[in-house]
Amino acid sequence: MTRVYFRVEGMDELEKSLKRLGKVPQKHVTSASRKGMNIVLKQAKGNAPVGDTGNLKKGIKMVGERSRQKGKKVYRIVFDRNMNHIFQKPVKNPGESGSPNAKDPAYYPVSQEYGYFARNGRYIPGFRFVRGAFENKMPEAAKTMVSTMKKKIDQEIAKAGLK
Repeated sequence: MTRVYFRVEGMDELEKSLKRLGKVPQKHVTSASRKGMNIVLKQAKGNAPVGDTGNLKKGIKMVGERSRQKGKKVYRIVFDRNMNHIFQKPVKNPGESGSPNAKDPAYYPVSQEYGYFARNGRYIPGFRFVRGAFENKMPEAAKTMVSTMKKKIDQEIAKAGLK
């Protein structure tokens, strides 16, 4: 797993605003997180290989995880389960590739992201379109999340008359 480091500008002002407000409304955390991850989602769709039908590009979506912790929202870039009838195919000659899971159905999006072994045993590298989107767009997404949160918190402070 590769770690990605970046510096977020405006974080100091956001922390000051948070201290003035006290508690962050969950709806603001959710909207800021969604806005930032939409940048990554658009990039992942743009980087996805098109193929014959473009189903891979259509099948990429963003899903929010449930969390019991207040002030936290996590979104993941996933492949739409409703398109599994298109994405999953049985392996034609199980056992030829030497993979222990050769009897499992082949999952097209994962093979395009991470790569796969061809019938002749040669490794075909993946496109890494989702990972590339994260690496390229995370600084911009983080900056968007921080600025959105700061704007929303400033609105809450003004509404509460704390300024």
